[in-house]
Amino acid sequence: MYTRIVIGIDGSELATKALRHALTLARESHARLFVVTVTEPSVLISPGAEIMAINTGEIIAELEAAKASSAKATLDEAQALAKEFGQTIEPIHVPSSVAADALLDTAKAQGADLIVMGSHGRRGLGRLLLGSQAAEVLARSTIPVLVVK
Repeated sequence: MYTRIVIGIDGSELATKALRHALTLARESHARLFVVTVTEPSVLISPGAEIMAINTGEIIAELEAAKASSAKATLDEAQALAKEFGQTIEPIHVPSSVAADALLDTAKAQGADLIVMGSHGRRGLGRLLLGSQAAEVLARSTIPVLVVK
């Protein structure tokens, strides 16, 4: 049914639950599984910056290195879980991006026919304040999206 599946993970328990679903679906469909983790752009906000000078390049580089290390650990955990399932995955780290954009772009680039992702299913003010990457992917995707709660 599916041949190329993209799943977004962030190292959370919910993402691991979604990954388990995707691994099972990929195994049953004999599909390739692209496991994507995204790190957002680094932003520095410093009130009163007009009176001080800081080498932000060094700070940003350190932040990016820490996020890359975290992304690698997240993908390594996904590979270990895939191995338990007797599966292989294709790990992808998308740096300096918004999760929804990265998942949609990766799905298009890989020719995916399904996107899998976890969602807490927040509604109302909680969703407004926290945002919902799953809702954004659902609204913009041209291919099926499986949301695991």
